[in-house]
Amino acid sequence: MEVKQKEDFQQEEWNEKLGNRKQQSRRNYFWFIVPSLLGVLLFLFPIPYGGKITIGVGVMAEAVQANLEPVLPSLMTGILVISAILPVVAKTVKPKFIIDKPFIKQLFYVNTFWMSTRIIGAVFALMTLFAVGPEFIISDVTGGTMLYSLVPVLAAWFLFAGILMPLLMEFGLMDFIGTMLRKVMRPVFKLPGRSSIDALASWMGAGTVGVLITTKQYEEGYYTKREAATIATNFSINSIAFSLVVISFIGLEEFFVPFYLTVVIAGLVAAFICPRIPPLSRKADTYYEGTGRRISEDTPEGMSNFQWGLNKALSKASEVKGVKHVAKQGVQTVLDIYFALIPLVMALGTIALIIAEFTPFFTYLSLPIVPVLQWMQIPEAAQAAPAMLVGFADMFLPAVIGAGIESELTRFVIAAISLTQLIYMSEIGILLVKSKIPISVGELAVIFLQRTVITLPIIVLIAHFIF
Repeated sequence: MEVKQKEDFQQEEWNEKLGNRKQQSRRNYFWFIVPSLLGVLLFLFPIPYGGKITIGVGVMAEAVQANLEPVLPSLMTGILVISAILPVVAKTVKPKFIIDKPFIKQLFYVNTFWMSTRIIGAVFALMTLFAVGPEFIISDVTGGTMLYSLVPVLAAWFLFAGILMPLLMEFGLMDFIGTMLRKVMRPVFKLPGRSSIDALASWMGAGTVGVLITTKQYEEGYYTKREAATIATNFSINSIAFSLVVISFIGLEEFFVPFYLTVVIAGLVAAFICPRIPPLSRKADTYYEGTGRRISEDTPEGMSNFQWGLNKALSKASEVKGVKHVAKQGVQTVLDIYFALIPLVMALGTIALIIAEFTPFFTYLSLPIVPVLQWMQIPEAAQAAPAMLVGFADMFLPAVIGAGIESELTRFVIAAISLTQLIYMSEIGILLVKSKIPISVGELAVIFLQRTVITLPIIVLIAHFIF
């Protein structure tokens, strides 16, 4: 009788454990599939909107821009002023509401350099908003471009990208895709498979979103220093939507399909070569010190890539602490961008545009390029040469220079090169300098030149076939 009772008890205990496992398994599947599917729909699924192709996050961002367009510059100027004042208060008064809260302290208790750039950014914004000060700071092509064109776009995009980005990263999607694509990304680009998500998010949305994803993945221990620097400088590609804007601005929209194919081909070649040469090849294959390694893409024997990818995705989903925790992470990301990154973009972006628009710096720098373009049989080579380098300041400047050139072939080359160079200090460059990814402004300049040298002959060759 006692044996029978013991057996019944053991059976009940086993059934309870089995039931808990099934319930846990169903929970993990739910947390993997539903948020990841939503992330795909919002970040990676192309949507026709307003006569162009964008993504769900882009639709939200553009809706906010459209509705808040009159007040966004003033609102962001207010944020820039707060971002400049609070570090001064933190350093001098050291109030408890800053010092005693780790996230707030990290946000506002900053060193002298970052505090200075925030103050400069706030001053530039105030001068531009109230149209007070030297013309070279407040003009439409410098401070005006930053405050009225770029900062509102970043504010709207990052509001939704920051809050919703955990859908791609925290619920297992990157673990699943990374395992599935490892055999392609690792031998070809020397990168983990999950980097394909960064590229897709950039391609469909914006390069800044790709950099944001890469930065987070690096800080969480999924990319090494070399991998993070490589992905950020080679896969944070400009979106289809922006590419259409560039080709339309330069007056060649009827050539969009061959134009974008040219950009893709040249970009893939650069992504293949750049990781294999310095400075990227010399970056350490070590993980962020604050986190350590948290990735393993090796598939165990007896399991397919799909099975192992699913296993890793469900394991990641099991770590989810709840919607509130994920939402808190997203909000903190947005606050960090608004109070730490955008002031830096306003300060250094305006300075970069002042150099490009009000000094002959890029004209003199581009003089050695003129004979190279002439050798490549590029018409109006002297006028086109500055466009080959001015993109380092801002991605749209080459198109501005190229719009006044008569030759369609030359305009085509300028538009394509501006998209394959990728690195520009008014946005992507500042994002990388501000991030924990170990890459300097000098290294960014070298990579910019490398990408120019690699992609220019490819673009010119295809352009001569088309025209």
